[in-house]
This record gives sequence, C-alpha cells and structure tokens, in this order.
Amino acid sequence: QVHLVESGGGLVQTGGSLRLSCAASGLTTTYYTMGWFRQAPGKERGFVAARSWSGTFTNYADSVKDRFTISRDNAKNTVYLQMNGLKPEDAAVYYCARGRVFKGRSVPTIGSEYDYWGQGTQVTVSS
Repeated sequence: QVHLVESGGGLVQTGGSLRLSCAASGLTTTYYTMGWFRQAPGKERGFVAARSWSGTFTNYADSVKDRFTISRDNAKNTVYLQMNGLKPEDAAVYYCARGRVFKGRSVPTIGSEYDYWGQGTQVTVSS
C-alpha cells in the first residue's frame, strides 16, 4: 500500500512552535517535489510550502514566509514542516503531498500538480 502519513500536529498557544513530519511508505519521495497544504474549516485547501527533490528550490505562501521552514531527509523518505510563531489563522488540517514530476525542478503551489496525499494532521492554535 502507498501511504503518506503526517504527524506532529496538536494544540499550541499563539507564538508557539510545532514540527510536522510526513513519512512515506510504499512510494519514494526522494526524486519528487514535496509540498505542504492546509485547509481550515469552511475554507479551500491552500498551499503552504514546497521543496524540490534536490532541495535547490523552495516556495512558501506569503503568509508563512519567515515563520515556516520545509525540509526533507531523503534517506528517511520524510519531509518536515517547522512552524514557528504560530498564529490563530494557522489553525488547519495540514496535508503533505508528492509532486507528479520525477526530478522536477518546479515547486508548484497548485494541488493538482501533486498526486499522492496524506490524510492530514490537525494543528490548533489558541489565542
């Protein structure tokens, strides 16, 4: 079976930090762009961050720049999202996803450019 499994979500106070992990099984993420998206209640899923397979290219939503960092450990087939300075508006279900293109150079912000998705992990930020 093919899985992307997110973990690390939880409840944190405003200004706090969390590190999300996305572990892959049954598929490789090594040569694919990996991205993070989020969806808050009543809102559409939105792009958060992406990192190319080589690590050369990254992309962040304006709302999370300078606060969130996407990283990856290809040896562990795992991607991370370090979230600092969390705000109530960051509360959402966070999803990781694998890009469609083998050794692609792009770090797309559109969900349709990703083919495998995890089930999500909930992040709640108290004010």
